[in-house]
Amino acid sequence: MATTLVHQHKSIAPPKGVEVWDVDPYDEAVLTNPLPFFDALRAKGGLVYVPRYEILISGRYEETREIFYDHARFLSSRGVGMADFKLEEPWRPPSIVLEVDPPEHTHNRRVIMRALSPSVVRKLEQDFVEDAERLVDEVLAQGEIEAVAAIAEAFPTHVFPRAVGIKQPDARKLVDYGAMVFNAVGPDNELRQRVMARAPEIVPWINEQCDRSRLTEDGIGATIFAAADAGEIGEAEAGMLIRSLLSAGVDTTVSGIGSALWCLAQHPEQFQYLRSEPTNLSGPAFEEALRFCTPVQAFFRTAGQDTTVSDIEIEEGTKILCVLGAANRDPAKFENPEAFDIGRDARGHLALGVGVHSCVGQIIARAEGRAILGALAERVSRIEFAGEPKWRPNNSMRALESLPLKLS
Repeated sequence: MATTLVHQHKSIAPPKGVEVWDVDPYDEAVLTNPLPFFDALRAKGGLVYVPRYEILISGRYEETREIFYDHARFLSSRGVGMADFKLEEPWRPPSIVLEVDPPEHTHNRRVIMRALSPSVVRKLEQDFVEDAERLVDEVLAQGEIEAVAAIAEAFPTHVFPRAVGIKQPDARKLVDYGAMVFNAVGPDNELRQRVMARAPEIVPWINEQCDRSRLTEDGIGATIFAAADAGEIGEAEAGMLIRSLLSAGVDTTVSGIGSALWCLAQHPEQFQYLRSEPTNLSGPAFEEALRFCTPVQAFFRTAGQDTTVSDIEIEEGTKILCVLGAANRDPAKFENPEAFDIGRDARGHLALGVGVHSCVGQIIARAEGRAILGALAERVSRIEFAGEPKWRPNNSMRALESLPLKLS
């Protein structure tokens, strides 16, 4: 019997005991202001069925963590978006880190993690701090800035490509490629169509930057190609690993830094607390911003077998949207989750994934976040809104479009 497809995945009926909710999680009003959706989702149970897309959604912490963590039952290799790669051809070759499962994932991830050795990361963090201090001095001299462009985009698109070893980075293309990747995991709506229209322009440029000839001899990229020279991976695989870093290592950090600035402007008492101990609190402040305004709001997993979660029977092939942003605000996990508190223990949040599929670039993202927040805390006395912030709709990312700030 042929499999019936809906939105590029298997058509399923609502499992017994699961509430049916006629909601569109990809409505632009939800994407730009997701908090009411988060609250309603958690209130409806551990899993909810959405007939519009014939998917399950999880928004409570325990169920979301279980599905995201268990790579044996809930697969990434069938796509972290709505399309099931077992049934539909993806729009680009799948990531050999994000969209594969062990043992292939383990092998490929090991190559990247070797390139991010402790000694490499220590050197990178020193460079990040120096760059962050220079950038903060520049924006502080301006007084009023549009902080998304001036800080949240400017900093990662400068330091991260240099760390990878890209000789001629293009900040706009890097940011736009990230927007394309994260919009593509949703349905074929207007958001996805708009960014995918730019694929012929952006994707070839990204692929070119992953070629050995476009990289310096002392960056992360060169270390990955050294693994190809040693026969651990192929030349093409090395390029794909670098592409995975570029697709996940820029836009998420841009979003995380922008959200952290928004949080600190909205909660001036927390910024003053950060200023009291910049070295010790810059890390916790960034972690709390990741929890509070989770950059990647939701990713899919695909049930690789008939299984159960919270006594709910889940059919093989079911697409499950794991709403990380909702899980990170679950009061069952975090006390008073609606409060932005850099003094809380935010460990365990799901913003950077969990288990074997936790973000491979998280060590760099965290170093960037610590560097920029530490430099701000040491040099700036106040961060205030200079206009109305605007959130940019994206099918899986929560990011600011603009953030007018006054620094003094």
